[in-house]
Amino acid sequence: MKRDGVRALAFIDDGELRLASRTGRDITVAYPELSALGPAAGRQLLLDGEVVAFDDGRPSFAQLQQRMHVTSAAQAARLSGQIPACYLIFDVLHADGHPLLHLPYAQRRPLLESLDLDAGSWQVPPSFTGYAAADVLAASRDHGLEGIVAKRLDSPYQPGRRSPDWRKVKNFRRQEVVVGGWKPGEGNRAGQIGSLLVGVYGPRGLGYAGHVGTGFTQQALRLKADHDRRLAALDDFLAAYEAEYGVITKQEMHDAARRARAGAVVVRGRPAGSKAGASGGRGAA
Repeated sequence: MKRDGVRALAFIDDGELRLASRTGRDITVAYPELSALGPAAGRQLLLDGEVVAFDDGRPSFAQLQQRMHVTSAAQAARLSGQIPACYLIFDVLHADGHPLLHLPYAQRRPLLESLDLDAGSWQVPPSFTGYAAADVLAASRDHGLEGIVAKRLDSPYQPGRRSPDWRKVKNFRRQEVVVGGWKPGEGNRAGQIGSLLVGVYGPRGLGYAGHVGTGFTQQALRLKADHDRRLAALDDFLAAYEAEYGVITKQEMHDAARRARAGAVVVRGRPAGSKAGASGGRGAA
């Protein structure tokens, strides 16, 4: 099953736990309730899994977002009592100094289950070998989960790449949301939309649901940059217009908007008879 959480590698050595994100960032401080996994394991291990937070018994990414990116130990400790996290372990990559990456999944899975890593804050969720994929996907949908990950039983673990031997099949659900704002993009999205801030209506009215940063086309990502360029061009035009003809009146703005909606040609300049006279026209848009 695919839960809606954050992928994390767990490095355990001498009873100490270090958690690393998919990009290699150390995220140990954000989840202090998971630190006991180190001494509980009792051996050197490298595990692969997902950190999740639950809401009414189901994984909730909206809840987990309040735990992500926390770098203050005091804040993380306070949040761990309010929104406890759980580490769901689905693979073992090293054990007692021996790499296991080359072993097929059919051999790594029994090794993982033999570690007996099941406690309140971490567990090894069940796998479903021998079941039809459509039935497992339907069960995940009935339980409100994100989807499933189908793995070839003879597949080795291939770090650093998306292996065709692992296929993520997602459940798609529709939800009407209210877009309340956006966050600027970073990295290769600098100058573009990073994510949309959305809310949904509930029994107590409109509430924040989270931010959505996936599913955009390149054209959609460029909308903000295009919008900024158009606003800049409009500001330049208005500044030049007002410098030559004076302040544009509210009625003139209203008339221009009305003509634009009607598909009429909008003359960039005061119409004949205004205080600038017939020579005020500056061309057609």
